[in-house]
This record gives sequence, structure tokens and C-alpha cells, in this order.
Amino acid sequence: QVQLAESGGGLVQAGGSLRLSCVASTSTFSRYYIGWYRQAPGKQRELVAGISNGGTTNYADSVRGRFTISRDNAKNTVYLQMNSLKPEDTAVYYCNAAALFNNYWGQGTQVTVSS
Repeated sequence: QVQLAESGGGLVQAGGSLRLSCVASTSTFSRYYIGWYRQAPGKQRELVAGISNGGTTNYADSVRGRFTISRDNAKNTVYLQMNSLKPEDTAVYYCNAAALFNNYWGQGTQVTVSS
């Protein structure tokens, strides 16, 4: 069982920045694809950004150019740097770790962007 702990959420004005962190409790962290998802009230959870075990990244069109995902396997941590935040980025952000037969979720961290 892998536990994921997100942190770094909060309240920020439009145009501001936040950095989210996701720390995993596994020595095999480097094997996992890590994704950051978000879910706004009344909406489905969506993939925001992901990073493979090889470092390949992918982004939702809505955040490309503003968000950057990165990983530090030595620290079992994935980061999501969020710049130029918009009110529509307001959501609970979740970290997900996925491998061949395993899929784990964190508890989420709230991000609120005021206009």
C-alpha cells in the first residue's frame, strides 16, 4: 500500500503562484507514473499534469505553459508549480500514483484562486 500526502494548497489571488507537493511512502516511487488531478465542485475529476517514471510529462491544454510538473525520486516527491493562476483553477488537487496493477490516491489539497 502506498500513501500519498499532498501539501501546498491555499488561497491566492489571480495571477499568483503556488507549488504543490506530493510525497509518497514507498521505496519503489521511481516506478510509478504520477499524475496531478483536480476536481471542482459539480465537475468531474480531470488530469492536470502527469510525469512518467522516465520523466516524460503531459499537460491538460488548460494549464499548458502555466503549470510545470517535476519529480525528485530521491525524495519520493512530485511537484506541481502553478503560475499565472486563474479563478477557474480553483479545485481540490489530488495526487495519483499508478503502476501496472496498482493505483493510489492522496487526500487532496484545496486551491482557491480569487479574482
